[in-house]
Amino acid sequence: MLFRSLFVTLYAEIKHKPKLKMKKLLLTLLLGLSMSAQAQVKLQPLFSDNMVLQQKTTAPIWGSTKSNKKVSLATSWDGKIYQATANEKGEFRFDVETPNAGGPFTMTFNDGKKLTLKNVMVGEVWLVGGQSNAQMEMYSIKNAKEEIKDADNYPNIRILHVQTTTAATPQTTLHAKNNSWEVSSSSTVGDFSAMGYLFARELQKDLNVPIGVIQSCLGSTFAEPWISANSLKKMPYFDKSIEMVAGMPADSLAREKRYVEDLQAWNIKVEEMDGNSKDGRIVYTHDFAKPEKWYDIKFPGLFEDQLKDKYGAYDGIVWYRRTVNIPQSWAGKDCKLCLGAVDDDDMTYVAGHLVGQHMGVAFNREYAIPGTLVKGGELEIAVRIHDTGGLGGFYSTDARIECGGESVPVTGDWKFIATIDEKDLPFYPTNLNRDTNVPSALYNGMIAPLVPYAINGALWYQGESSVGRAYQYRELLPLLINNWRSDFGRDFPFYIVQLANHMTPQTDPAEESTWAELREAQSKVASQVAGCGLATAIDIGEEKDIHPKDKQELGRRLSLVARAKAYGERVEFSGPLYRGYQQEGDHLRLFFAHGRGMKAGRGDSELKGFTIAGPDRKFHWAKAEVAPDGRSIIVSSEDVPFPVAVRYGWANNPYCNLYNEADLPASPFRTDEWPGLSINNY
Repeated sequence: MLFRSLFVTLYAEIKHKPKLKMKKLLLTLLLGLSMSAQAQVKLQPLFSDNMVLQQKTTAPIWGSTKSNKKVSLATSWDGKIYQATANEKGEFRFDVETPNAGGPFTMTFNDGKKLTLKNVMVGEVWLVGGQSNAQMEMYSIKNAKEEIKDADNYPNIRILHVQTTTAATPQTTLHAKNNSWEVSSSSTVGDFSAMGYLFARELQKDLNVPIGVIQSCLGSTFAEPWISANSLKKMPYFDKSIEMVAGMPADSLAREKRYVEDLQAWNIKVEEMDGNSKDGRIVYTHDFAKPEKWYDIKFPGLFEDQLKDKYGAYDGIVWYRRTVNIPQSWAGKDCKLCLGAVDDDDMTYVAGHLVGQHMGVAFNREYAIPGTLVKGGELEIAVRIHDTGGLGGFYSTDARIECGGESVPVTGDWKFIATIDEKDLPFYPTNLNRDTNVPSALYNGMIAPLVPYAINGALWYQGESSVGRAYQYRELLPLLINNWRSDFGRDFPFYIVQLANHMTPQTDPAEESTWAELREAQSKVASQVAGCGLATAIDIGEEKDIHPKDKQELGRRLSLVARAKAYGERVEFSGPLYRGYQQEGDHLRLFFAHGRGMKAGRGDSELKGFTIAGPDRKFHWAKAEVAPDGRSIIVSSEDVPFPVAVRYGWANNPYCNLYNEADLPASPFRTDEWPGLSINNY
């Protein structure tokens, strides 16, 4: 039809303009030929130049063209031609046999018009998922400049960066950076997952095959956004969330309108329940005005850490309150309150009036204070925080009030009270347009479009956002693993990073910790779900940064797990793993897997990080020694004549130093099963 249309047009032109030169006709016809050669086949970014296919497998290859169109695919590695016919929607799929690792190859699609993918490699493909420590970019790690430059030496590592996409239903369109795979180089890896890239680098050094890494992760996310609605239906806890997502309008503007309405209704209801504010003003009712009900607390800090004996793993509505002395010269002048990041959502009041509010922890709060509220002398600040899950509180060490080039710090001593438990709050409105923690939203937008691409395994670093529901994580993470495996059609290896140490270093042997409980959940899942593995990071975290910069060691440890478990190499891949104990009078003897050559590491002469308790369940620092047989550890304390339980590394940020001869750290553990802080947080 294209040729006919061009010929008719040119014939008419020649008829009316007989002096038109014949070469114009020829050039135009050649242009038509060129246009007709353009491919009709459309492919997702998974299938592009520079891609990596999983070796020695049957790899699904899919795309679209015109409905009922015949399509062929020619693969250069074996000269084979595959045939398919698109369905009524124009969708087609090939199941392609891939060879041993190698390349570069080409893949040529033809539906009457050809499309050729070049520089295609065959090797090992891994999917990287999780939250910010999985997402953390190469430019943020230690020695970033040198590491990024070094990427030029690994062109057979290929990366695909999935962009943040939320959706109410599973999608088929994948949104990826530059819509294609990219070759590892100093110009491409800077904003890519450091964990994923450095894992691939270690793996390629060992296997000497092309490695493809697909990054699909996002900071500050729970686990449930990464799980399909059909899978989450197995856990009643998520019923309301799934129902709300299913009932959302398809149009984004309509969704936004409903969300605004729902949020307004939610705030009115919470104000009624809380009784401490109304219509943007503090009204001082209920316990809010009773000083004896308030606890002392430090800013910055997290209330779960400072008041764990009072509130444990509490989530819900809390208030912070403080009176600040400001210069009399500020009276009547506009000022600014700089609070830094607040975890999670805040409504901030000055002199009893609402001056600002924001949702989400990843935002520095800077709120204008109108001069009408500034009297000079004492100025009261009150912050209502909605801690939606995990930890809650303030992070900034430089919080202050500013006015005319002067500033007064607001860090230090504050007052604190918790008013409404999360379990008693009305269901929080969902905003799919902006909220990335909507259950199934990220699965729908960032995992479903990858299915059923052939991958060899997945790496998972997530949990910081889920510590408030650590016991639930024992069920939630296996659900995610089985969901992904089922959808991709293969029980692929799934390797979990156990949370790194973080926050105030442990000084109390009796510390209770939801971070420790989350690590325990990760360890249980890794040992109980077939095909899983664990990389421990308990010694490479940082006190003041939730994003430890030593991703090189993390990548190495993950590669050891893969080399041993996925590729069958005889290499030690784990530090000592607790396996049981026996009571022997005044001490407990602990037994370990992967315990060969157990020792005190980190330059220490004695084992540290062990605590011990008797029937009273009160923990004390313990003496721990590797037994003469080298296969067990004896733990005791003069303060505990009849011990019944031992814990190791059981804190947010413990100092623990048990290693094996491969210099891999022991995973934190406990011998008891006494109820933890998060046991009822469902």
